Amino acid sequence: MLTSVDRLLLVRRVPIFQELRDDFLVRLAAAMNEQFFPANRTIFKQGQEGRSLFIVVSGLVKVHIGDKQLAVFPAGESFGEMAVFDAQPRSASATTLEPCECLELTQEQLYDAIEETPEIAVNIIRVLSRRIRELNDKLNAMSTRN
Repeated sequence: MLTSVDRLLLVRRVPIFQELRDDFLVRLAAAMNEQFFPANRTIFKQGQEGRSLFIVVSGLVKVHIGDKQLAVFPAGESFGEMAVFDAQPRSASATTLEPCECLELTQEQLYDAIEETPEIAVNIIRVLSRRIRELNDKLNAMSTRN
């Protein structure tokens, strides 16, 4: 079980929440649910409805489509953001590579947070844009080799 201080320190390091006020982050972090997953556990599957994002507290999580790994997220990173913003099913699956603890932020909690602090939306757009660029670079590298 994480203390309030541990939650604040973790959430403050997550790129989508950087540069936000501590009083706001304390309230947001307190509202998040702690989730524990053993190694090789599916957190969500491609095609499922998604109404929350996750922050890795400990362990490693891979995001993948079938056997193709798209990314690996260590402690302090978030994943699952896309499904929170659109009403589309999850575009990929997330599976633990080792035992993991995560904080879960629901769509409703996130929308309330964005209403109070719109900078979160800009930070999420930055993170998602960076991830798209990284995937584009991987695809370009793969096509150059072929």
